[in-house]
This record gives sequence, structure tokens and C-alpha cells, in this order.
Amino acid sequence: MKQNITISLDKEMIRAGKMIAAQQETSLNRMLRLELERIIRNVRQYDMAKQKAIAAMKTGFNSGMDRYPARDVLHER
Repeated sequence: MKQNITISLDKEMIRAGKMIAAQQETSLNRMLRLELERIIRNVRQYDMAKQKAIAAMKTGFNSGMDRYPARDVLHER
């Protein structure tokens, strides 16, 4: 369901935006909608990646080793 909103922008910003929209054969409304959709998509992707990383940190990483070598073995001189 679509709903209209009202935003306040500087007159110069509106003028420049309309010129760019005309050059791209689109509307200022469509440009703003697409940009907002892009921002929302990026935030959602970031949040999903963050949650996945947090879950991986909670469960730990598998190095493929059953147990780690003793510190003395790793640092023997």
C-alpha cells in the first residue's frame, strides 16, 4: 500500500534534483524512492550479516583441530 509523505528540502536542492531527474528521464519522486529503498536494503543486509557473525562468535569457530598444541610446543626455542 502506497502512502504519500511530505518532506522539506532547500529550493536549490529541489531544483538540482529535478534537473538530474529530467536528464535521467525519471521523476524526483522516483529517484528519492529508489534511494530510500537502497538504504533500507543495505541496512537490512548489514543487520543480517551482523546477526550471523554474532551467532558464529557465540558458537565458536572450528579450526579443524581436535585440540590445540600446548603453548610450550608452539613457542619452543
